[in-house]
Amino acid sequence: MIATLNGKLIIKELNYVVVECGGVGLKCFVTQNTHTTIGNIGDNVFLYTYLSVREDALDLYGFSDNSELEVFKLITSVSGVGSKIGLAILSEFTPDKIMLYIASGDAKSLTAASGVGIKLAQRIALELKDKVGSISSGDMTIDVKAVGVATAHSATREAIEALVSLGYTQSEASLAVGRLDPSLDTNELIKQALKSLARGFN
Repeated sequence: MIATLNGKLIIKELNYVVVECGGVGLKCFVTQNTHTTIGNIGDNVFLYTYLSVREDALDLYGFSDNSELEVFKLITSVSGVGSKIGLAILSEFTPDKIMLYIASGDAKSLTAASGVGIKLAQRIALELKDKVGSISSGDMTIDVKAVGVATAHSATREAIEALVSLGYTQSEASLAVGRLDPSLDTNELIKQALKSLARGFN
């Protein structure tokens, strides 16, 4: 199993790069974020990698940080989600945004990624909701555990539904309510969440 690559960047195309390690050039498919941050031709680069083994191909996927790799592995564990869809989702969103969408059940936002329809997005959100907490540390900046707790209580769930009806997305509402004391009543949760949203969570 190839876990990481450390070598010279010799080719940089739109969706893949080639890294020379010990005289051998290894092709890695990459996300848009990794493509942007990896550097320029001739630079020494480091990638976390995932080797996809199929009957007809061995494909290597490279990521600039470990959180991208972990989210990629999580997404592609869902039935019907291949590596291309995993890359498309990670090219559209940061890992913490993806975790937020999954934790809050915001399947609609996931459909902004190329090739992801609403049914597939719903399957991803449903199958992974209970798993996102296991990788929500490290580089993650959004408290997805708090979001998960928020969607589990009746008062917080009602507050989230009210905020969504006011035009906020499921994930925005879940994040705002998830930061509040779940023992508050629904009206107070809505009031405080609106203040937080108005301030941009600052």
